[in-house]
Amino acid sequence: MFEQILIAHRGEIGLRVLRACQELGIQTVAIYSKADAQSMHVRLADEAMCIGPAPSSKSYLDMRAIMTVAHLADVDAVHPGIGFLSENAAFAESVERSSMAFIGPTPEHIRLMGDKVAAKDAAIKVGLPVVPGSDGELTSLDDARKTAERIGYPVLIKAAAGGGGRGMKVAEDASQIDDAYNLARSEAKSAFGNDAVYMEKYLADPRHIEIQIIADEHGNVVHLGERDCSVQRRHQKLIEEAPSPALQDAQRKQLGLHTAASIAKLGYRGVGTVEYLYENGEFYFIEMNTRLQVEHPVTEMITGIDLVQEQIRVAAGLPLAFTQEDVTFSGHAIECRINAEDPDTFVPSPGKIAELHAPGGMGVRFDSHAYAGYAIPPYYDSLIGKLIVHAPSREEAIIRMKRALREAAFGGVKTVIPLHERMLDAEEFRDGSYTIKWLERWMDER
Repeated sequence: MFEQILIAHRGEIGLRVLRACQELGIQTVAIYSKADAQSMHVRLADEAMCIGPAPSSKSYLDMRAIMTVAHLADVDAVHPGIGFLSENAAFAESVERSSMAFIGPTPEHIRLMGDKVAAKDAAIKVGLPVVPGSDGELTSLDDARKTAERIGYPVLIKAAAGGGGRGMKVAEDASQIDDAYNLARSEAKSAFGNDAVYMEKYLADPRHIEIQIIADEHGNVVHLGERDCSVQRRHQKLIEEAPSPALQDAQRKQLGLHTAASIAKLGYRGVGTVEYLYENGEFYFIEMNTRLQVEHPVTEMITGIDLVQEQIRVAAGLPLAFTQEDVTFSGHAIECRINAEDPDTFVPSPGKIAELHAPGGMGVRFDSHAYAGYAIPPYYDSLIGKLIVHAPSREEAIIRMKRALREAAFGGVKTVIPLHERMLDAEEFRDGSYTIKWLERWMDER
């Protein structure tokens, strides 16, 4: 097992990784920008080093600065957290060249799944169902026109190196294909430095279902069930739950086992999330995230498995501590992302938290780096915490979440808590019929 780990992240996830390390008896080294000097994981780490000014390009995305700290601290491994460099193959290679362990997949798998075209090709080869679309990258506008005619409108043009909804354009019919193709390429170039795009059949109103897997380097791959992440605004998730209210037990079992068996063919190592769109009883692979997910706590709550600790053990070369037969699923879990944003306009609300009361009680978990007196910096994403509840049934979990949201208090800043309270009362959420387009429709109708 490792003796010392560098946590190459900030905020809530930095604290989450630190806690896992402490429970494993591993020393921690935190990095921070000047804006995060008072962050909780910096306070609690065994050692902390500033790596630059507030902008992430000069701190959390500065590979040279991070590796300098890793060498100075003489760490055994680097945990990249979520976002920033967590899916950067060059960073993983740099860590491994320095005889340190990268707590994540191999650089080859990060690179493979980071290219959406290559990932789709790989999914087809290992037997995962995919959305009908182009045979790889679109080579020209004429290729886009012909492909759209072949698979049928509406179509979605997506950045090959994309994510988070950027570089994605819909063409409802032939009159829109030229603009969709050109705009998608332009956005992809601007956002990712790569204008490669591909095309998929546009599904009218699907759900977003993802399977959590974990694999060791000894060939063992286990799935930990599915999560439903369909409550989204502009492709950004707000509520996640497990298990999905849309699936039957036979469906979820088949999907989980098939996904794990398919990923095993890749020789994958580490945690990963295989994401699907689900419509009319069919699943379609869309991408694989080669890192820990923001919503991983809902999986932990229904399985009792600490994903971060297992992630660390696997990176240390240890076999999984459990088999598929050992995994049991209990009850229902829901996560609400608490962002420092106006609940109606979604305008960020940075500033000092004058007072904070964290909800608690039976089956309630609050993952946050925030505290009374903490100043939320304006330079990063607005997530200040994740509220997760667990209960024997979905109905009881909704009731528990409503109670926990009422308890939460963040004085001095706006949060999306009022929006969560309204969403939990919405008919489509309560009956589980929501889709990825539901939230924006519901908000427009209010």
